[in-house]
Amino acid sequence: MLSLTQDQRTRFGEDGFLVIERLIDEGTAAALRERFARLFRGDFETGVRPDEVNWQEGTGDPTLTRQICNGWKADREIARTVLDESIGRVLAELAGWPGTRLIQDNLLWKPPGTRPLGHHQDNAYLAWYTPREMLSCWIALDDTSADGGTVEYLRGSHRWAQGEAPEGAFHGPADYRAAMERAAKAEGIAPEIVPVVVPAGGGSFHHGWTWHGSGANASDRERRALVVHGAPSQARFVPERLSEGNGPIYGRYRRLGDDSMDENHFPVLWSQDGHRTPGLAGYISGG
Repeated sequence: MLSLTQDQRTRFGEDGFLVIERLIDEGTAAALRERFARLFRGDFETGVRPDEVNWQEGTGDPTLTRQICNGWKADREIARTVLDESIGRVLAELAGWPGTRLIQDNLLWKPPGTRPLGHHQDNAYLAWYTPREMLSCWIALDDTSADGGTVEYLRGSHRWAQGEAPEGAFHGPADYRAAMERAAKAEGIAPEIVPVVVPAGGGSFHHGWTWHGSGANASDRERRALVVHGAPSQARFVPERLSEGNGPIYGRYRRLGDDSMDENHFPVLWSQDGHRTPGLAGYISGG
């Protein structure tokens, strides 16, 4: 069971992120790498297409980071990690929520030579639900290095101004730190950049307002990561803002006349009152 010390919780509050040497074991990391290969070939085990498929073998730009969102719907091996109750519990613990609802997962594959991902704040994309909060668990599936395009955080940047909308390009920008550097200048702060260097199976947690991105993969190694993005369990749609950020993608799951989030698409991973979306165990096991 994943658990944190008081010192780790304190460091997260101060820095806006927390690096962990071991989140999953090497066997799980290896199994997830194999499923990445299948998913990016268009082989969806459950027959369900993920909500966002931004790269596929044979048609995707080889210079761009490969990305799929909500791979848990397409593959049960991915789901076993994404829907893990202990990850949900730690996300809630760090954020001070009564429970954690999954908003989406993110499968990122950055082969050698691929371009950067622009620095951004996750919460800037989330005007379409309330409370407008996200906390994420980033899991490395390969050993990471500073020159290998690993995720990098700006220490303390969760306390900077909160952007109303995302700035700049996400996939392959010419200057991937430009938006962050403008924000740091506005704050009068010299940014402290911290790359996440961990073995496969390690990773990090980060606050939704923490600036982060990743440079080009200048190494000779693959860089794959699985990200779990959680929100407060009581999160609800904001109907008048479904056209903003990534709302047009996920707003399709809003029921007529109902602002609650359907647990079939936004399952509750853990809550203080013991609620966890029914059926998750059966789904993971193939039922």
